[in-house]
Amino acid sequence: MATEEQLALTRALSGDGGLGVEESKLVSIIGKWRKKPDEISSFRKSFNRLFSINGHIEKCEDDHMQKLAIEFSRFHHITLLWVMHPHERDALWAHQVTHKNHHASILVEIACTRPAEEFLGVRRAYQTLFHHSLEEDVAYQIKNSKSKLLVGLVGSYRYEGPKVDNDVAKSEAKALHNAIKTAGANKILDNDEVARILTTRSILHLKKIFKYYKELHGKYLEEDLSGDALLLQTVLCFDSPANYFSQVINDAFKEGAKHMEIEGLSRAMVSRSDVDMEEIKEAYAKLYGAKLSSVIAKKTHGCFRDSLLALAGVTNA
Repeated sequence: MATEEQLALTRALSGDGGLGVEESKLVSIIGKWRKKPDEISSFRKSFNRLFSINGHIEKCEDDHMQKLAIEFSRFHHITLLWVMHPHERDALWAHQVTHKNHHASILVEIACTRPAEEFLGVRRAYQTLFHHSLEEDVAYQIKNSKSKLLVGLVGSYRYEGPKVDNDVAKSEAKALHNAIKTAGANKILDNDEVARILTTRSILHLKKIFKYYKELHGKYLEEDLSGDALLLQTVLCFDSPANYFSQVINDAFKEGAKHMEIEGLSRAMVSRSDVDMEEIKEAYAKLYGAKLSSVIAKKTHGCFRDSLLALAGVTNA
């Protein structure tokens, strides 16, 4: 029968039941077993998911080792992200889109949720790090219907003052509706007027447009954009960053979440911890009926869990 330590070690190294690894349990067992090679040998023989008999030894399974390496690295990775200059951090994430096939929604996220001056710093950092402008890399590397919108978003320097022309906002709400009605949500990215509005108008102006859209047409703009995920994300980032980041975080916790979705958890928690984390926690509770801190505590492990809770403002988890 497996001992309590063997069961604890199996749980710690299983890679199941959440993100991260229970480092403190591992350290405790290392201390207890440091002069007990028979215990370690017995564990290797019992844990056939990680070890298989190969000749006279129990060999580590490569696939499981790679999975564990990812889980062990999560705390290291989130710590590095946290200490980085925000402009460098955003520039690196943008570069993953232009050169490593990460999803274009990350570009939308950065371009639409950072203040104009901060995003200008991101563009400067990108140019310093990669010797190209962000705009030229987006235009060259992303060759599909998304390119027009993305180039416009990453090249924008938006007005951030309080003035909004209500008549123009109402007119542009009508223009968006006409574009959707004419082209359909799946082809709206090809519409020059839609691209102009979304890539140049101030956040306050855009929120007025979204308000008038609902008043004039009886439904939210997001409802009419359900056929285009990138446009939907763009509008959500402008209209409610807290809701957007709540969705990014929740996607990482879903059963079968892919690597890039899981990476979104660290990205959201690090980049918003000192910006609007309280609003995100409120939005998460409304959207999913659970406290974000409770979900983090349940779905993650070890130092990775503790770092996420710290970023969420939980000091004594």
